[in-house]
Amino acid sequence: MAQLAGTLEALNNWIENVQQKLQSRPKTQAMFETCIRNTIETTFRELPDGTTFVITGDIPAMWLRDSAAQARPYMLLASKDPAIERLLRGIVERQLRYVIHDPYANAFNESPNGQGHQDDDTAMTPWIWERKYEVDSLCYPLQLAYLLWKNTGSTSQFNDTFQEAAKLILTVWTQEQNHEMNSEYRFERGNCPVTDTLPRDGRGTPTGKTGMTWSGFRPSDDACAYGYLIPSNMFAVVVLRYLAEIAEAVLNDLELKDKALTLADEIDRGIRQYGTFEHPVYGTIFAYETDGLGNHNLMDDANVPSLLSIPYLSYASSDDPIYKNTRSFILSEDNPYFYEGSATSGIGSPHTPSGYIWHIALAMQGLTAQSPEEKARLLDLLERTDGDKGMMHEGFDANDPNKYTREWFSWANMMYCELVLDVCGIRVAG
Repeated sequence: MAQLAGTLEALNNWIENVQQKLQSRPKTQAMFETCIRNTIETTFRELPDGTTFVITGDIPAMWLRDSAAQARPYMLLASKDPAIERLLRGIVERQLRYVIHDPYANAFNESPNGQGHQDDDTAMTPWIWERKYEVDSLCYPLQLAYLLWKNTGSTSQFNDTFQEAAKLILTVWTQEQNHEMNSEYRFERGNCPVTDTLPRDGRGTPTGKTGMTWSGFRPSDDACAYGYLIPSNMFAVVVLRYLAEIAEAVLNDLELKDKALTLADEIDRGIRQYGTFEHPVYGTIFAYETDGLGNHNLMDDANVPSLLSIPYLSYASSDDPIYKNTRSFILSEDNPYFYEGSATSGIGSPHTPSGYIWHIALAMQGLTAQSPEEKARLLDLLERTDGDKGMMHEGFDANDPNKYTREWFSWANMMYCELVLDVCGIRVAG
């Protein structure tokens, strides 16, 4: 799909350089090449307006979250190849235009063709594939724009579109600090599992004010049990601080900087005050969700942002005591979505059948591991559970990796590639 003229040589050289570091791992060499080529060659499409549309793989829509994650490893190539840099700038621009169109939507069509979930009871338009409001969907475009700057030096993405979208995100997150009073967002879907719709006439379960910002849905696209999704609020804190840096260093907009930092501090205080739980076994841990009314949901989900991904998101280090306690909890049977079978163990999701482990979660477990041996073990595990397809899937049966969901899932492929690069000592800057 992507117009790769002039970039094939750079891509080939990059793949060859990575493979040279993996001479003792022939399967890794082959799978890395397959996955890194597949995403850029089959899911990216440059459009006449200079933007880039990105499908998830087997779904012909562009998720703000997935497309950013799919693009992230190519930052390492963009610094060497102007065509790849242009391709990534096009993704950022299209994401930001979508945010301006509707900051409450999570997935969009390439054109106003009316595809997707048009029968949902919410404010749909023909541009929108799905309108499940997820805090992380607004985090990812800001993160991608920031990473493009840090890895290539490019600042052209911080244009009028960026500034309009960033200010809109600030407005939405501020309004959703008091969802009960300030929000007009509603979402209901008929004839569906309970995880695909929101209760209370589409408003979600009740929440109290905490300083955090409300989310209707998780990065799995499943409904939140409680409206304050802790990993997504952590991600918001990180990208708000990115935004403050951009506002000062690039835009010379001190008002935007101050607003971003103020909101980041309010959300962060809310996480620390309401988002932790004293566990009788593990000590102080982060909850996955809370409502500010005394209820906590103790779990982790395979999708990112997750509690497992806290160091990857740069919210806290791998050595942070609360993170270490939380990691011990979520990688144990006390996490209701941690599964162990005859093939392997790992984190799954209520989004897929019970007992199914996600490749995204295994890759993230490796990316956040502290020892090279643990990283290599997780890489081996990913490759043993590919169902003999040479690419990653969504979830697979912990007892039989040949049973899996989503044969073509580009986000999982790129998380695998990130772990391969990490094992080689290669990381995206920022």
